[in-house]
Amino acid sequence: MPSFLLEVGTEELPASFLSSAVSQWKSRIPHTLEENSLTYDAVEVYGTPRRLAVLIKGLPSQQADREEEIKGPPAQAAFKDGNPTPAAQGFAKKQGVEVSALEVRPTEKGDFVFVRKLTPGRPIAEIITELVPQWIFKLEGKRLMRWGDGDKTFSRPIRWIVALLDEAVLPIELDNGSETVKSDSTSQTHRVLHPEPVTISHASDYVTTLRSGYVVVDPDERANTITQQVKESVQKLGGYVEIYPDLLQEVTNLVEFPSAVIGKFESEFLNLPTEVITTVMVSHQRYFPVFQSSNTKDLLPNFVTISNGDPTKSDIIAVGNERVIRARLADGRFFYDADLEKPLESFLPQLETVTFQEDLGSLRKKVNRICKIAAQITEQLQLSEKERENIQRAALLCKADLVSQMVYEFPELQGVMGQKYALASGEEEAVATAIFEHYLPRSADDILPETLTGQVVGLADRLDTLVSIFGLGMIPTGSSDPFALRRAANAVVNITWAAHLPINLQQLLEKVATDFASEYHKDGNQLVAALQEFFLQRIRTLLQEEKHIDYDLVNAVLGENDREYTQRALKDLLDVGDRATFLQKIRANGTLDNIYETVNRSTRLAAQGDLDTKQLDPKTSVRKELFQKSSEEAFYNAIVELVPQTQAAQESRDYGQLVTGLEQITPTVSNFFDGAESVLVMDSNPEIKRNRLNLLGLLRNHARVLADFGAIVKNL
Repeated sequence: MPSFLLEVGTEELPASFLSSAVSQWKSRIPHTLEENSLTYDAVEVYGTPRRLAVLIKGLPSQQADREEEIKGPPAQAAFKDGNPTPAAQGFAKKQGVEVSALEVRPTEKGDFVFVRKLTPGRPIAEIITELVPQWIFKLEGKRLMRWGDGDKTFSRPIRWIVALLDEAVLPIELDNGSETVKSDSTSQTHRVLHPEPVTISHASDYVTTLRSGYVVVDPDERANTITQQVKESVQKLGGYVEIYPDLLQEVTNLVEFPSAVIGKFESEFLNLPTEVITTVMVSHQRYFPVFQSSNTKDLLPNFVTISNGDPTKSDIIAVGNERVIRARLADGRFFYDADLEKPLESFLPQLETVTFQEDLGSLRKKVNRICKIAAQITEQLQLSEKERENIQRAALLCKADLVSQMVYEFPELQGVMGQKYALASGEEEAVATAIFEHYLPRSADDILPETLTGQVVGLADRLDTLVSIFGLGMIPTGSSDPFALRRAANAVVNITWAAHLPINLQQLLEKVATDFASEYHKDGNQLVAALQEFFLQRIRTLLQEEKHIDYDLVNAVLGENDREYTQRALKDLLDVGDRATFLQKIRANGTLDNIYETVNRSTRLAAQGDLDTKQLDPKTSVRKELFQKSSEEAFYNAIVELVPQTQAAQESRDYGQLVTGLEQITPTVSNFFDGAESVLVMDSNPEIKRNRLNLLGLLRNHARVLADFGAIVKNL
């Protein structure tokens, strides 16, 4: 069975595009093959800075014949008195068959005309030739470019194409105006180690042929080679290296034939904060730092860089890289020493000169808002005077390092340098730590702040951003979220859950939005409503995607168009998380099934009554003198016994007590409905009917303390 090779040769591709393109082809190419009824044994996608390639093994020589069943017009329109109408004739002509080939078959919408049509399979070469341009030009990426004077776009100009079906060249031509690239069997190899092109004699020889030209086309192989070489190099130095995944992926996509090179720098630079040195190495130079051991942050005066040059000239390569790192570290030392000459607080006036957002003013103005929101949070949490002082101090200084020379040069160090400058300025350790922590989490997989001061300042910062940007009407859309508001809202919820902070988010949103609306002359109610909906969406997403709660259980705790539940969720984030997790637990152990029918049956009938959903006490809503059956008395007594269990569950958020009570009441309710002393709820006497509906309403209300059982899907 034939193999097909496609190699798209380009000028140097950005590392990020290469990763994305390989991923896109891995999913898209198999899909398009299947769409065209083409089988295959394997699809192997390769990529280097100068090429993107796919090798498809085990293709058929020809597409299989396909029998299609095509639906035509209704039978009554296709035939009149047994004779074909123009509708039938037109359908037959369009499908290339005789009218006699048409069949009438019954469907859900009546009788229709069908035709069985055999489509002969096409040669594989013909189909692949048509698919290749789609594979190339449907790749998505940032900042795609045009070249020549055509309208085709790609990440970088395409310079050559290899297209082989086994040993035969498929005639593929990419016309881009003044430039045309035609396929052949010639590929370019390593610029330095093998500047001459190579000819690929057979598609299946691709990997070995390119390797002979010092090009390792498999990104996974290059990554493994880099990892091994870096670890071996560091072992020689007696140190330890951490293989950062993002760095590994980037350097893998920057080289075609990797070789590790050890470099060094002067020990005096080790006096700089470790974060400064590693940021220079990792983020700016793509070097691997060398640590003294696996359990320390102390560095050795060495680094490992991955070269795409001649391994025999590694000494020369090392010298060049050492010269660069020395200059960068010297800059870092200058910035660090200059920043330390004055206390962190002295940077605050400069924040007036930095714009947070055009309509919202300076960073200094944002800091004032953060301080105010932080005070509101501390008020809710009823913190000690010392905790309040630390939080206010951290809120005041949290953005000060943004105007330092170091952070101006290395923005990745925001917060990190603020912590160090705060300690050097004599600030409390809690304040310094919070300056760093208030940025956490910086990404979806980042750690959360661990100190109360950092948590509160982080919440205040994000709430200010959310309210302010929403207040300007800049609400995120499906494809655009320039201020990362979804991430900010996720952080607010996750920090609250992880730290078990009993904050009332609803109250905070109302206070902050009211202040914003007053200053900027906006509609406060509309702003609060938009923020509420946004946070509810984020809570829903986090419960399903991060806590793995079934969608119907999430609906049950958040309510479906039930304001009582949505308000409750925003007032107590801890409670909504606990209830969702608890529901998932009792679904897994079968307890939910034990109470589901009883609660749901009662809830459906109770909807025909008028009992307030917050009413839990039967003594004020049920008249015992109207009881006619012993089952009513038993139901009433069971509800009385359930009240303290429900109250205890509300106070402690231990909903196991409530569910135990609901399990215990189940036989009593079953007897009320179906036992020897069963009653007709919808009695002809309106007073008796209302009394019985109130009994059912009370059971519904107790269950509602946990969730809206009507939203739960049985046997999901």
